[in-house]
Amino acid sequence: MAETPESLVLEHLGPIRTDIAVLRTDMREVKERLGILEQQYASLSRRIDLVYERVERIEKRLELTPAP
Repeated sequence: MAETPESLVLEHLGPIRTDIAVLRTDMREVKERLGILEQQYASLSRRIDLVYERVERIEKRLELTPAP
């Protein structure tokens, strides 16, 4: 006897829900990792800014910058 359309839909719905659950888990992990990368980038950017400021001060003391 042939399956009814309802049972075919339910048969396919289960694996689709499982796939969606796996994708949600993966997306959470990706978002967490992206957040960590953003924090590290911001920290590195701040450190580079501080180094740049220090280099500017050193250049001024050594009179390596052009006069205004």
